[in-house]
Amino acid sequence: MGGPAPLADYLRFVVTLTAVLDPFLAVPIFLGFAARRSETERLTLARVISVTVFAVLAGAALFGEPLLRLLGASLAAFRVGGGLVLLLMALAMLTAKAGGVRQSPAEAAELESGELSGVVPLAVPLLAGPGAIGTAIIAAQAGGWAHRAAVLGCIALVCALLWATLRLAPRIAPRMGTTGLNIATRLLGLLLTAIAIQTMAEGLLRLFPGLRG
Repeated sequence: MGGPAPLADYLRFVVTLTAVLDPFLAVPIFLGFAARRSETERLTLARVISVTVFAVLAGAALFGEPLLRLLGASLAAFRVGGGLVLLLMALAMLTAKAGGVRQSPAEAAELESGELSGVVPLAVPLLAGPGAIGTAIIAAQAGGWAHRAAVLGCIALVCALLWATLRLAPRIAPRMGTTGLNIATRLLGLLLTAIAIQTMAEGLLRLFPGLRG
């Protein structure tokens, strides 16, 4: 089993996961869902959503690779597929939209109706969706328990940032406004585009080593 990865790899994972979760995109959706709730209920919902996202991503980091091996899928192929998912999400973020990868029209309608708990589909799959789960699996692969513990620490850090953003959403939204939130989402989308292409390229090089020549 290998030891921890270089610090730069964990910083890259934190930035990538932050871009994938995109707390700025979640702010107006969260406020719209929690509009009819009291402040206490809204704070509780923010905490439950953040804990749920952490639990889903931590589970993916710990058990994603063994599950892939059980299904006979290579990590290289998963990198290409995961990178493609990230790219689709990034393209939607460049237009300041959630996109079909994060949330289908039916799921959006259910969320707006206020009939659901908020954990589904706000926490899953809007936040902890295919892109975030794939990112966690890729980050945790090829490492020992020390590496996976560090990855879990990174996930906890990003989820703490998500919790703080949702908790302060009523203050953030008026100050940034719709335009400010959309600009932040587009910037994260641009960053995620580069990360997605890099992830796909690394996967293709592992699948086809001859491309290096």
